[in-house]
Amino acid sequence: MKAIQIRAERQMEVVELPEQEMKSDEVLLRLEYVGFCGSDLSTWLGRNPMVRMPVVPGHEVGAVVEKVGADVPEGLKPGMVVTVNPYTNCGKCASCRNGRPNACQHNETLGVQRWGAMRERIALPWEKIIPADGLDARTSALIEPMSVGFHAVGRAQVTDIDSVLVIGCGMVGLGAVVRSSLRGATVIAADIDDEKLALAREMGAAFTVNTRTEDVHQRLLELTAGFGPDVVIEAVGSAPTYQMAVEEAAFTGRVVCIGYAKTEVSFQTKLFVQKELDIRGSRNALPSDFRAVIRYLGRGSCPVERLISKVVKPEDAHAAIKWWAEQPGKVFRILVAF
Repeated sequence: MKAIQIRAERQMEVVELPEQEMKSDEVLLRLEYVGFCGSDLSTWLGRNPMVRMPVVPGHEVGAVVEKVGADVPEGLKPGMVVTVNPYTNCGKCASCRNGRPNACQHNETLGVQRWGAMRERIALPWEKIIPADGLDARTSALIEPMSVGFHAVGRAQVTDIDSVLVIGCGMVGLGAVVRSSLRGATVIAADIDDEKLALAREMGAAFTVNTRTEDVHQRLLELTAGFGPDVVIEAVGSAPTYQMAVEEAAFTGRVVCIGYAKTEVSFQTKLFVQKELDIRGSRNALPSDFRAVIRYLGRGSCPVERLISKVVKPEDAHAAIKWWAEQPGKVFRILVAF
């Protein structure tokens, strides 16, 4: 079957893979759309320290069930549109024992530590298959990245009396904007791109801040009656945005970090103590986050077409990811159509 493979830094090609042997507790999926994630771009650029090369990328899935194994529960049937929970969990580490398998110490994500979904078919354990009730396969490929943003809002324990600053309005950040808005919070979206900020406002942000052209600190004080945001969600992964998150959070605020900074980050640690901040990491997502995204997308209010920057065939995937690398701030999602 046809698949996309990243062999080395800036080397991607279409290859032929043998068909998988499906186990009795697995589901065979026919991939229709698979999204390129930021981690896939980092892999192609040679900047992903967690990847095992060569690799078939892809873990943002919109697929159709083609066949089910003999030991698969009745709820999964051929013809169903589904997405995939792309993370593994060992069931034995501290995270798994504490009921947080999304942060499993030994997690292996599709397209990173194990070969991913950018292929025509893939067989996976039935527990990792999530029905995308009422959605088409194209929209379903957006579920996983938005669920990561939804999960961060849960980690922040956002309520309707909170002001929430979301730094970074890519797909994950927009997921945080949506979920915070759905919880009734006052959302402030921050980014360097006005087009992304306009989309964030459309998806639930009450206010926006362009961090390149505005005085961020002064603007946030104006928007929060001088207190600063109760919650800051960092969805970029850079030293300046990590520092901004800690500096701008209100006293006794909550800071939730999603992005991986590529360099060391220096902090004024006195702010941790003086403000008595809660600083939390947020990794991947839980099945409940996937279901919440599916419910949101099912409402039909999400501007799906504006979130899909380009749809390409496998043969054009290399040119597409090169295009993304040349203008990273302008791309939301590139989908590969199989």
